[in-house]
Amino acid sequence: MSADTTQQPARVMPDIAQEVSPTTTGCLDWVGMERIELPVLVSGDGGVPLRVPAKVSAFVNLEQPDVRGIHMSRLYLQVDQVLSSQTLSPAALRELLREFLDSHEELSDRAAVRVQYEHLWRRKALVTDKSGWKAYPVVISAQLEHGHLILEAAVELLYSSTCPCSAALARQLIQEQFERDFPAGEALDRQRVHHWLGSEQGIMATPHSQRSRMQMRVRLSPNCDDFPIEQLIDAAEAALATPVQTAVKRADEQAFARLNGANLMFCEDAGRRIQAVLDADQRITDYWARAIHMESLHPHDAVAVVTKGVHAGYHASSGWVAE
Repeated sequence: MSADTTQQPARVMPDIAQEVSPTTTGCLDWVGMERIELPVLVSGDGGVPLRVPAKVSAFVNLEQPDVRGIHMSRLYLQVDQVLSSQTLSPAALRELLREFLDSHEELSDRAAVRVQYEHLWRRKALVTDKSGWKAYPVVISAQLEHGHLILEAAVELLYSSTCPCSAALARQLIQEQFERDFPAGEALDRQRVHHWLGSEQGIMATPHSQRSRMQMRVRLSPNCDDFPIEQLIDAAEAALATPVQTAVKRADEQAFARLNGANLMFCEDAGRRIQAVLDADQRITDYWARAIHMESLHPHDAVAVVTKGVHAGYHASSGWVAE
C-alpha cells in the first residue's frame, strides 16, 4: 500500500485586522502593548552585561483612519529579538523603533518603547569593608518620529532625611535638661558632664528622621552613547549625602548617624540639591524630579518638585513613569 503523497493546499487563515474595515474610522495616537514580560540585557556593575527581568511597553501610532488594527505580534517579536540579544542602549532602541516603523509601513510614522526594570548594584558600607546589593527602580523610554529620537531615563533612590526644625527643638530640650542637671553657679565637673553626655538623660530628645525617596526623570541628548544610570545615582546620592545602606556594622551605623546630623534637610533642601546636580549635567536637556519625605511625625508625606523646560507644567504627582 503506497503512501499518499498528495499535497494539501496551504490553509488561508483570516486576518480580521486587515480584511475588515473599522465601523468607526479615526487616527489613533498610540496602539500597542504594555508590560510585556521578558529578560533584557543591561550594563551592570562595572559595565558587565547583566540579564534582568523587565516589563516592556511597545507602541506605534495608527495614522490610517480606515485600517482596523496594527500588527502587535510583529512588535512583540521585534522587542524579544532586539532586547534579548543586545545590551540596552540608545543605539539598540533606535534600531528597535526603526524596525517597528519598517514593519508598519504606510500605517505608522511614530514609534515608542519603554523598559522598566530594577538596576542591581553592589554598594560599599560607609566605614567597614562590608557591602550589599541595592535595587534601584529604572525606566528607560525612547520615541522615534520622523527620524528624531527622544531619549528619557527615570530612576528612584532611597535616602534618610532628618528634620532641621525637629533637630532644633530637640537641642532646646537637651539645653533645658542640662540647666536642670547642672544649675548655674555650680562648678562643672568635666568627668560628670562627659558621663551625662553619654547617658539617656543627655540625649533626652531626638529629632525625627525618615526614609525618603528621590524620583528623577531626565531627558537626554539624542547623541548619548549610553544611559548614565549609575552616574546619575552616584551624583544624586553624593548630593543628598545620606543614601540608605545595605550591610552595616556598628561603625557604619555610627557614621550614618553622623551624616544625618551633618545633613539636616527639609524636602525643599533635597529638591534644590538635586536641581543643582541635574542642571550641571550637560547630557541632560530637560528633567523632572520629586523629593518625597515619608514623615514619621505625620501620616502624610512632605513633597518638593523641581522641573526644567517642557516639564515645568507637570503637576506634583505627574512625571514619574514607574507608578
